[in-house]
Amino acid sequence: MTSDGPAGTKFAMNASSANPTAIRPFMPGDAESVARLIVPIQREEFGITITYEEQPDLRDIPAFYQRGAGGFWVAIGPGGVAGTIGLYDIGEGDAALRKMFVAAAHRGDGTARRLLDHLVAHARQQGLRRIVLGTTDRFLAAHRFYEKNGFAEIAPEDLPAAFPRLAVDSKFYRLAL
Repeated sequence: MTSDGPAGTKFAMNASSANPTAIRPFMPGDAESVARLIVPIQREEFGITITYEEQPDLRDIPAFYQRGAGGFWVAIGPGGVAGTIGLYDIGEGDAALRKMFVAAAHRGDGTARRLLDHLVAHARQQGLRRIVLGTTDRFLAAHRFYEKNGFAEIAPEDLPAAFPRLAVDSKFYRLAL
């Protein structure tokens, strides 16, 4: 169940509590909370030795994501930022899904699906044709999530030329809109 809130915020009931979670656009005041969510997941759960300083997109989310048809959203739960998702406009009707992270306490409660649904709705409103993403072959739960939500695996040579491929990317998906 969802309802509209102020400034494009969507509220949804969290399956694990009676408290509403909200999906809303990133605001500069969210930067520290976003970094505190993403970097430990990258380092501790995924084993990627990366720092905040090594991620220019995290250091300037508005300039990197919130331009053209792109965007960056946060899921806000009772304890603060519970999830993130970014859409990076790469031109020619294509965009890259980036920085999809959900706090462990919110996995399985619908937060990831609501973030993705919000991003896809935005992409359609912006007239985008495709969303592409890269991930590692180790993240089997992520693969299942993307496939369940309509993404099809593609070969690296089928990526758009402007796709921002990361060194850790070894598996790629595309969603036709």
